[in-house]
Amino acid sequence: MKKKFTWNLILILILNLLIKPFYILGIDAEIINRVGASVYGNYFALINFSFLLNIILDLGITNYNIKNIAQYHQLLDKHFSGIITLRICLVVLYLCATFFIALILGYDFLQLKILLLLALNQSLVAFILYIRSNLAGLHLFLEDGLISILDRVLLIIICSILLWGGITENAFQIEWFIYSQTLAYVITLLVCFSLVLSKTSSFSFKWNLPFAVIIIKKSLPYALLILLMTIYYRIDSIMLERMINDNSVQAGIYAQAYRFFEASNMFAYLFAALLLPIFSRMLKNNESVYELVNFSFKILMSFGLILSVFCFFFSYEIMDIRYAENILESSIIFKILMICFLCVSSTYIYGTLLTANGNLFYLNLVAAFGVVLNVVLNLILIPQYNAIGSATASLITQFLTGLLQILLCVYIFRFSLFLTFARLLFFVVCLLISTYFIYKQNYSIEGSLVLYSLCCLLSLFVTRLFKVSDFYLLIENKFQIK
Repeated sequence: MKKKFTWNLILILILNLLIKPFYILGIDAEIINRVGASVYGNYFALINFSFLLNIILDLGITNYNIKNIAQYHQLLDKHFSGIITLRICLVVLYLCATFFIALILGYDFLQLKILLLLALNQSLVAFILYIRSNLAGLHLFLEDGLISILDRVLLIIICSILLWGGITENAFQIEWFIYSQTLAYVITLLVCFSLVLSKTSSFSFKWNLPFAVIIIKKSLPYALLILLMTIYYRIDSIMLERMINDNSVQAGIYAQAYRFFEASNMFAYLFAALLLPIFSRMLKNNESVYELVNFSFKILMSFGLILSVFCFFFSYEIMDIRYAENILESSIIFKILMICFLCVSSTYIYGTLLTANGNLFYLNLVAAFGVVLNVVLNLILIPQYNAIGSATASLITQFLTGLLQILLCVYIFRFSLFLTFARLLFFVVCLLISTYFIYKQNYSIEGSLVLYSLCCLLSLFVTRLFKVSDFYLLIENKFQIK
């Protein structure tokens, strides 16, 4: 399984490295520069608000479906037909609930208009993620990887034409960006649906109430977990926009740093997307998961430490490359968020394992603690420290919830992690020392990156985080993608 995981991870990383950094740093950052921090901050707060009730669109069905289809392939025909109709009903419920709460919070007409478009886009994305979950459950990782980047490829093409194609002399409008997302999602949904349809022997749109009730009951623990995690992941920018009367400027500054953090987070999320179906199958077959957990954790944390340490020291230079305003403020927030990235990365390994093992009760307790802690910290820190306070609240929350998940895995699976953490600690000390000396030399960021890369390779070799034999095995025993 370690070989299968690694080859599929390499494939998906290559696909995503080719597309998503350009989208985040090219398209998204350019849109921030064009529309300004205030307009984008309002958009950023609204899109995060649209995420809060996203759970209504899913009710945990996607994660439940990945686990279920991975263990029982033969259920695809029955579940695909039944769940599609159920999710159409959930879309209607989601749209009504989102607008009801938005009205209570006092959003104005323009914000409600943008929120409607964003809510429709969230509905499309939820459908895509569910349909993709069938591909992941069937271990069709190549097809799933291609679909995962299709919407971004289309969005890059559409937005590039709007931004640089010279088709209009008018200033770029944030609504154009949202319309572009809608078109990209519709095309991706049709392609993804056709792909899964080809793997079924029969399909029909039919409403089956007993089946819907059973699916909802089984997926509710997943739904609660996703809801709680979404709240403490997404509520920061919403509280910034609501608590500070500055025309969404602080939310926009936070968004500038968050977009770089989100670009990093996309790659960490790939681990969870691959590991959930693999863990589910291994646990069903009573196979030991320790080797795969340890191997994937070392890979992800090594990548996270390498990225986070460099971004911490060179945060201003990185922000200055792409943004025109509020560079110093966003660079400070970026430092905090990149430390937070390390905590989130551990969740994608150990939280995924607990999900695959069905330990939803413990995960929900941890997530509930995270929600309460995050909201309280934001209420305390935002009035005094603005966006920096919000980022700090996120860091504290993610650190404590990530630590609790690791401790749960140690308790449930009897893992021994001392040697792995000792090597990671030695590795980060090597990185900090070498990066500090590189930073003090005042080289260009390009030259610093080259030297830093060499130091990282040397540090990986010295700390022996990876054994050469691991990669020899991978080369000698390539695993088929399917």
